[in-house]
Amino acid sequence: MQQCRTITRKSASNLALAFVLLPRIKRDAMSTLYAFCRQVDDVADDESVPVERRREQLGVWRADVRRAFGNETPQLAVNRELQAILRQYRLPFEHFDELIRGVEMDLDIRRYATYELLDLYCYRVASVVGLLSIEVFGYRNPACRDYAVYLGKALQLTNILRDVRTDAERGRIYLPLVELTRCQVREEEILGNEYSPRFCELATGVAARARRFYELARDTLPDEDRRAMMAAELMGSVYWRLLRKLERRRFDVFGPELTRLNKGQKFLLIFRTWCRLVSGAVAPNYGA
Repeated sequence: MQQCRTITRKSASNLALAFVLLPRIKRDAMSTLYAFCRQVDDVADDESVPVERRREQLGVWRADVRRAFGNETPQLAVNRELQAILRQYRLPFEHFDELIRGVEMDLDIRRYATYELLDLYCYRVASVVGLLSIEVFGYRNPACRDYAVYLGKALQLTNILRDVRTDAERGRIYLPLVELTRCQVREEEILGNEYSPRFCELATGVAARARRFYELARDTLPDEDRRAMMAAELMGSVYWRLLRKLERRRFDVFGPELTRLNKGQKFLLIFRTWCRLVSGAVAPNYGA
């Protein structure tokens, strides 16, 4: 598991942070799953490589993870470590294929006209990760699958709001064009890092949609699976606090520093999430 642990440790991501609440065997499984997600995302985002070459590389990842589902030995180190996890938790190839389709969208699409199109992207790159994760966490009620879809979309929309500037530097705008039109925000303003009350209105509308997905996740998670979803609930808490922080800053995301939670805030959320679940509290720490 060394390769995947190294990738996860170096990422310093909020997702990797949530693994601290898991038992060792599940933590290792999630580190392996995260390493796969990180690697294919990095392939798609490496703009020093021509688009067609990146597309070929993602094809290699797709073929190799398919190989991991069979009796062959995968060629890529991460997939070799992933192979045992696929078998242990009976993870479906379709989810990995859908995830790769999601990152492939970044090769061709730099604008999303409507929420419907953006929802497909969010489902592929975030909700699918949630659907894979809950298989590792373990659950009894099938409603957990809806929970994973809703929470994934909430987290991804929060990411999109936080990363407007860094995405714009790559020529990408994930905020739906229909919302830009409604708020009279020009694409050039976002690409030029121009903050305005109109942009705040635009971002507030997207945040409202994210809030709705947090609420749906909150209401959908079955009580009997709440303890098993401890790591996912921590993710919900972290990103909910991040969304609230963006709201307090009125979505002025064009400065040089990304909006983040500091380590103290994150560790407090870890402690609070653990205490709430151990004590049997049923209300999630987000979406209120």
